[in-house]
Amino acid sequence: MRNIRLILEYDGTRYHGWQRQKNALTIQEVVETALAKLTGEPVRLLGSGRTDAGVHAWGQVANFHTSSHIPLKAFYAGLNSFLPRDIVVLDAAEAPPDFHARKSARSKTYEYRILNRTAPSPLNRRYSWVVHEPLNLAAMAQAAAVLPGEHDFSAFRASGGSPGHAIRKVSAAAWQQEEAGRLRFTITANGFLRGMVRSLVGTMVDIGRDKRPPEDLAGLLLSGERTAAGPTAPAQGLFLVEVVYWG
Repeated sequence: MRNIRLILEYDGTRYHGWQRQKNALTIQEVVETALAKLTGEPVRLLGSGRTDAGVHAWGQVANFHTSSHIPLKAFYAGLNSFLPRDIVVLDAAEAPPDFHARKSARSKTYEYRILNRTAPSPLNRRYSWVVHEPLNLAAMAQAAAVLPGEHDFSAFRASGGSPGHAIRKVSAAAWQQEEAGRLRFTITANGFLRGMVRSLVGTMVDIGRDKRPPEDLAGLLLSGERTAAGPTAPAQGLFLVEVVYWG
């Protein structure tokens, strides 16, 4: 059996997240269906993470095992011919037999985009959170500065998330001001809880709106109380950027 690793880019707008579900269209289902057409055999696709409904990806990694002898280029060009235009395979490679897209990952990077302006945006509404009130970026950056390190992120776990410990190690977290009111939050960690990035962003936007002080974020990490944290930011602003396996 060959173990094939794929790198996928997708617009998650019309999908109910990554993981296959009975009554909703998902990224996993669409790619598995295309792989079955290409290889002539049922395929189980393993993703690096379960992005939620409406979340996008530039660098989702997935792998599958197959007995097919078709060349690698067919998993790139051939698979893309079966996929809809909002999902694309960027790369296909042979992986070691024990490679697992989720379990082998060392770190993941997510990005969250905000457009901070008073007017709506027809062009950005699917790929950013349009926040109309002025935001105090300095206060948001001050809050984000406490995130690097190992913390219990229970206060930022979505309801219904997987059970187990909530300790994650963040290696980098920062806000960046871009042109025309665009803000970008980037965070890298060894793993993420369900809803963790969006809950962090929602809390920091409350801080940017001067609804709570920057020091609240450190207190929430210590308390572990989800009900004390801010709202969950909308899905359309979140992107899975990169998954790192070596180095």
